[in-house]
Amino acid sequence: MRGVKKENLPEKPCERCGRPMVWRKKWEKTWDQVRFCSEKCKRTKDL
Repeated sequence: MRGVKKENLPEKPCERCGRPMVWRKKWEKTWDQVRFCSEKCKRTKDL
């Protein structure tokens, strides 16, 4: 992702709340497995 402008970064919706998640450096190697926007969403049973 080096040299990519912020507005061109990949994004996808959170499976729980539907908020858009924008690619982060810490998700570089696991972007395909990222499903939730936060730990709170990950732990929440119902919305």
